[in-house]
Amino acid sequence: HTPMYFFLSNLSLVDICFTSTTVPKMLWNIQTESRVITYAGCITQMYFFLLFAALDDFLLAVMAYDRFVAICHPLHYMIIMNSWLCGLLVLMSWIMGSLNSLLQSLIVLRLSFCMDFEIPHFFCELKQVIQLACSDTFLNNMVMYFVSVLLGCGPLAGILYSYSKIVSSIRAIPSAQGKYKAFSTCASHLSAVSLFYGTSLGVYLSSAATHSSHSSAAASVMYTVVTPMLNPFIYSLRN
Repeated sequence: HTPMYFFLSNLSLVDICFTSTTVPKMLWNIQTESRVITYAGCITQMYFFLLFAALDDFLLAVMAYDRFVAICHPLHYMIIMNSWLCGLLVLMSWIMGSLNSLLQSLIVLRLSFCMDFEIPHFFCELKQVIQLACSDTFLNNMVMYFVSVLLGCGPLAGILYSYSKIVSSIRAIPSAQGKYKAFSTCASHLSAVSLFYGTSLGVYLSSAATHSSHSSAAASVMYTVVTPMLNPFIYSLRN
């Protein structure tokens, strides 16, 4: 019932849902050697993928704030991080994630596509779908890049600010044992953040550098499959 495990249980749920949007369909495609997906199925997959990716982002930022309060304001921790605030932070994460995925999916629905088109990816990735549209995609691209910068930089800035304060507080602790104990409470979260942003940035850089759909799809496996799979191991080892 502590805030840390409340947020962790939500992160675990989101990771399970995140992989469930792409992996079962990918395995079915491999098993049946059929790579067909309906238009409605593609939009649905895109909606839930965007939702759970954004939720991962927001929850990692919320967990960074939780660690900031625990280390920088330990005596007021249970007062600040009460159940009402924890519930509100998770609820706001779900609301913002839902609004983002709903907006992105709705503006894709206004696009017209040619009769036959092939997505060079193992799931309906937003950018790949927009590139295959026959109609004007200026609005879609503008919204996609704006939201990517907003959702990418906003939570990351919050995480960096929280850890700058955490590092300052840890440096002020006189004993080496106290410093180690304080840092160990953040180690698992830092590992999860590094995996999430490291793999996401790696996918972006690889796709920008090579312009190869196969390279982009292979790199995407890292943050859609590997990262959510490793998160439970990271927190289990911490516990």
